[in-house]
Amino acid sequence: MKEPYNWKTYGGMNMDFWEKHQGTSLEDAKNMFQNSHGEVIKLAQSFSNEELFSKGVYDWVGGSTLGSYFVSATSSHYDWAMKKLKAHKKLVFGRRG
Repeated sequence: MKEPYNWKTYGGMNMDFWEKHQGTSLEDAKNMFQNSHGEVIKLAQSFSNEELFSKGVYDWVGGSTLGSYFVSATSSHYDWAMKKLKAHKKLVFGRRG
């Protein structure tokens, strides 16, 4: 979690990202996403399956696994974002969009 935010205040972090990127072009946003995704995948691939999916390997993940953090930061987050984008598209363009 980016400083000074925590799980109770991350809505403010989202607003900061939104404000920061109001002038970001769609092409730049896509490139930023692809680069970030590539970095996360490369990092995930640097761990073994045991390191990713065995409980107790890393104390700082609590009762979870490191792999669950990667899932949360990638596919689960992408699913959430796609739903937000579809809802926004529907709001702006109606059913025709």
